[in-house]
Amino acid sequence: MSERFGRSGLIGELSGEFLGTMILILFGCGVVAQVVAGGALTTPPGGLGNHDSIAWAWGIGVTMGVYVAARLSGAHLNPAVTVALAMFRGFPWRKVAPYVVAQTVGAFVAALVVRWNYTDALAKADPGHTIKTQGVFSTLPANGNPNLPVHEWGAFRDQIIGTAILLLVIMAVTDMLNTPPGANMGPFVIGLLVVGIGMAWGTLAGYAINPARDFGPRLASFLTGYGGAWRDQYGNLYFWVPIIGPLIGGVLGAGMYKLFIGRFLPTAGPEPPGRVPASEA
Repeated sequence: MSERFGRSGLIGELSGEFLGTMILILFGCGVVAQVVAGGALTTPPGGLGNHDSIAWAWGIGVTMGVYVAARLSGAHLNPAVTVALAMFRGFPWRKVAPYVVAQTVGAFVAALVVRWNYTDALAKADPGHTIKTQGVFSTLPANGNPNLPVHEWGAFRDQIIGTAILLLVIMAVTDMLNTPPGANMGPFVIGLLVVGIGMAWGTLAGYAINPARDFGPRLASFLTGYGGAWRDQYGNLYFWVPIIGPLIGGVLGAGMYKLFIGRFLPTAGPEPPGRVPASEA
């Protein structure tokens, strides 16, 4: 097995990133399609879930995606994670662009599957394929709600903060010199982290916190009838916000972890006296 794994190389890693991100989006965009499109058709409306079910399904998607991909690629599933790990954990910069492409393609393919599967519900709930159901695939300021006056720069700020929280905690959870979760529970804890971010930071920009998660499905929706996919409810170009904001926030969060925690942790070394049997030599 180890020989086969060694031969897989970068192709195997990209395969893991593709499929892991695809699983993430199948759960994430799938639950939003169920709540928004399917829920619009129930009597009374809203009978197929709410914000909490969306937050939980996204967290479950992250957990399952990480379990799928972790052995092959480390399961970044997010360009913001990949860039932060390259800056602070020694991940090779030559792999950053291929990882980002694999993640984005995985998100794109998953969104096409969701779009295909929910074709009838989307057409019935929103025949014009407008901003009303665009949020199934990509994020919007204030989740498309014009009554909450959030525009590009407010959403940009929100994405920086939310992704900084994500990467700060991921760095802690995956730091073997800290107190990482045992018994392969890391993916579960990271999934809970995403649930928490969704519940606490989901109002102003829909907590994309992942450029691939937003751009891949946004492109898929544009190619399948959502002509306004690149703009927000005010008509402004918005697609750049959940790309640039998370990339900045991820680096800030990872940097904060290194500055305030990582540099103070003890380095790996021999166990102190009394922790292991003394040598007889």
